[in-house]
Amino acid sequence: MELRKLGSQGLIVSAQGLGCMGMSDFYGRRDETESIATIHRALDVGVTFLDTADMYGPFTNEELVGKAIKGRRNKVVVATKFGIMRSPPAKDGSAPITGISGRPEYVRSACDASLKRLGVDHIDLYYQHRVDSEVPIEETVGAMADLVTAGKVCYIGLSEAGVQTIRRAHAIHPITALQSEYSLWTRDPEDEVLPALRELGIGFVAYSPLGRGFLTGQIKSPDDFTADDYRRNSPRFQGENFTKNMKLAEQVIAIAERKGITPGQLALAWLLAQGNDIVPIPGTKRRKYLDENISAGTVAVSEAEMSEIAEALPKGAAAGGRYPEAMMAFINR
Repeated sequence: MELRKLGSQGLIVSAQGLGCMGMSDFYGRRDETESIATIHRALDVGVTFLDTADMYGPFTNEELVGKAIKGRRNKVVVATKFGIMRSPPAKDGSAPITGISGRPEYVRSACDASLKRLGVDHIDLYYQHRVDSEVPIEETVGAMADLVTAGKVCYIGLSEAGVQTIRRAHAIHPITALQSEYSLWTRDPEDEVLPALRELGIGFVAYSPLGRGFLTGQIKSPDDFTADDYRRNSPRFQGENFTKNMKLAEQVIAIAERKGITPGQLALAWLLAQGNDIVPIPGTKRRKYLDENISAGTVAVSEAEMSEIAEALPKGAAAGGRYPEAMMAFINR
């Protein structure tokens, strides 16, 4: 597995990470045994960068990752996040989001709780999951910097933050990485965010690089999702939006078939080719798909193919917002 550097501070990670969220939340059925086996397989083949958050589960995904890396801590770069607060699961399994917090006291308590759940003495990369518009970013990042000084965190990052917030945060303490959604059907970061990150020497971690599964060619109908699958409530997977987006996915499928690879491999290869400062973290809970994703690192995409892909999926082509309206309010703050 190729290695890449995130940020000018020198955090070295595998060129692809592993998003662990779906192992515990949002995407239907869970299988802890297979999930842990998938993490072990990832480590065995050189995927060293694992991504989780306290709100995944909620709270249980960090515990799962902690179990999986026990005895292998020195092989892993662990990234986790704080800032999206959720209530403990009710009897019906619901655990609604209760708010966003960047208060310094919350930053400290959330970090301690994550360390305990992960079973580690430090977090390699600690993100603010969403920016709290009620708390100056300088105060939040100041508290994160204190965690670095205390040895509880090695590097700090932001997620889905706007350019001005990134600049203000970076002035308080070096930001190593920004994590935001980026894929063939979500290219928003290209306009302002990526140029600013490159100016400041900040790496980019791309979540949902497979369009929440849409770009894999495996999704045929929203009715295929289980009742608790987040995508049932996602605008891009509903009604006419789904139909329009399926036509986009079909073009990715066609290009991939001619190239003799899967659509998911094409989507990842395209993203890996956007710059050595970009690290996608495709999420999966099965070894089969992990191996398929990893193979994308060996796929070369020619200039002609890049042009064909750009014509098939022009920027802004995806129909519908990438989150429901209420959640979009937390984006790009």
